[in-house]
Amino acid sequence: MTDRIIPIVPLLLTPRETLPPGRDLAAAPEGELLDRRGRRVRDLRISVTDRCNFRCVYCMPKEVFTDDYPFLPRRELLSFEEILRVARVFVDLGVEKIRITGGEPLLRRHLENLIEQLARLPVEITLTTNGSLLAKKAKSLKDAGLHRVTVSLDGIDDTVFKRMNDVDYAVGDVLAGIDAAAAAGLAPVKVNCVVKRGVNDSQVLPLARHFRHSGHILRFIEYMDVGASNGWKMDEVLPSAEVVARIDREFPLTAIDPNYPGEVAERWRYADGGGEIGVISSVTQAFCASCTRIRLSTEGQLYTCLFAQSGHDLRALLRRGGGDEALRREIAAVWRSRDDRYSEIRTAATALPAAKKIEMSYIGG
Repeated sequence: MTDRIIPIVPLLLTPRETLPPGRDLAAAPEGELLDRRGRRVRDLRISVTDRCNFRCVYCMPKEVFTDDYPFLPRRELLSFEEILRVARVFVDLGVEKIRITGGEPLLRRHLENLIEQLARLPVEITLTTNGSLLAKKAKSLKDAGLHRVTVSLDGIDDTVFKRMNDVDYAVGDVLAGIDAAAAAGLAPVKVNCVVKRGVNDSQVLPLARHFRHSGHILRFIEYMDVGASNGWKMDEVLPSAEVVARIDREFPLTAIDPNYPGEVAERWRYADGGGEIGVISSVTQAFCASCTRIRLSTEGQLYTCLFAQSGHDLRALLRRGGGDEALRREIAAVWRSRDDRYSEIRTAATALPAAKKIEMSYIGG
């Protein structure tokens, strides 16, 4: 399938898609909420905690997130009732999928209660987790109404995986969580691996071998410059095209269409029927033009980009008694003014850690 593989080239920060020139936002269907680049709001990511029991080197490096790190006090977190209010308004504005994230969301007490309430809304409810607590929680999450789960797994070799999570968690703990999720009816599980060149890129093929014919969907994510703590360098990015090429040499792949408009992962199917993989290329093939995501932080800040430097305070509005209509107007105004396209304009200079971006553990991945 050499004609199907994207050639491996130097890291060119180019968009995967471009917006239709001169799109007339006034011509959008009545009631459709569009930003300044014609993108609709579809996906809401809700961070329920800024804490995590891992110290992954690309997200919460141990030298920054120490035992004395000032995590948010409980009183500053949005309550489940406040989260539900915001979620209802977003669904009314067009959101079709809600993802619960963190930090590590399964550290939030009684999370199943929130899932149960959100599951009553006419949207898909998903959750991203490091998998360490999933074996204990999978059945109760499914019973509460969770539709799907995504598990982070940055290596199948125990030594490499422990080096990535940096707190000595074993691969077996996460694999047990994946098995429990599948048994509970949360399959197919999406398994995400962040690939950092020279650190865990040796795991690309072992992970592919392990999850072929498993029924789960393995996805590789380019190492990104999220936040200001991970010491990101451009030369530590392994382009997704190279990931696909490595796998294709052993297991021929065929490109397949996205599941829906704006899907961030490019999909590939094993030619022998062994399932599919995906690659998320936010560095080498930016997909800002089709981004439909918005993020609600643990303490009620609304962010229109994963690489944001500031947010919009919804908690203050909620806690001073603002009604749902005021909340709706505020959210709609934030989205309509959105003009983010960081990944399309990223350069080695603009991506320096000195550019103070919000940490991924706070905003959610």
